[in-house]
Amino acid sequence: MNYFEKNHQSIKNWAEEDRPREKFVLKGRSSLSNAELLAILIRNGRASYSALDIAKDILSSVDHSLDDLATLSLAEFTKIDGIGEAKAITILSALELGRRRKGEKQKSKPQIKSSKAAFELMTPHLMDLMHEEFWIVVLSRANHVLRTIQISKGGVAGTVADPKLVFKLALQVEGACSLILVHNHPSGNIQPSQADIQLTKKMKKSGEFLDLPVLDHLIFSNHKYFSFADEGIL
Repeated sequence: MNYFEKNHQSIKNWAEEDRPREKFVLKGRSSLSNAELLAILIRNGRASYSALDIAKDILSSVDHSLDDLATLSLAEFTKIDGIGEAKAITILSALELGRRRKGEKQKSKPQIKSSKAAFELMTPHLMDLMHEEFWIVVLSRANHVLRTIQISKGGVAGTVADPKLVFKLALQVEGACSLILVHNHPSGNIQPSQADIQLTKKMKKSGEFLDLPVLDHLIFSNHKYFSFADEGIL
């Protein structure tokens, strides 16, 4: 039997050591490819097309990027031949657990010493979003994270951040001494718009008046960010 013939027959007819679940048990999870792991979630295929074939089609549709896979919606998954709502929910649930795992380390209230640390702190909140959100990170005198607060949630093109609401919520946090502004650009373009620059100036001025300084404003995308402080324009 050649590879093509094996690849398109039911997985249950493969040699035991080639089946994703059995391979997981025999060789460990790290031995499985992304397609094999995804096939385990899919569980079964359709006529003459195995779960592994479907998994490979899904990964091919996102150029084999797990980051792009995580941005697919329930509706987009169910458009894929062989993926119904139940399978789509299973895959999305696994991806969401992966997202939440990244946030587990944040429970220790880390100290923010750089823009990169702020970016990593906010990754679990803003990663893979297809709409804009505006958050603040409230810090203690020693720059330990006291709280992260979502200020607003908008559409693909933007969201509104009211300075009055920002400082009202920040001042309610006991021990608040400074804050960092964070919002995402779903497009992946991290360059600030004129509106972003004007808002940052307004927030900075308000913070100085209230003795609650704005230390930075980050524009977030999945793999990179723009820091007003690092660029010297805060």
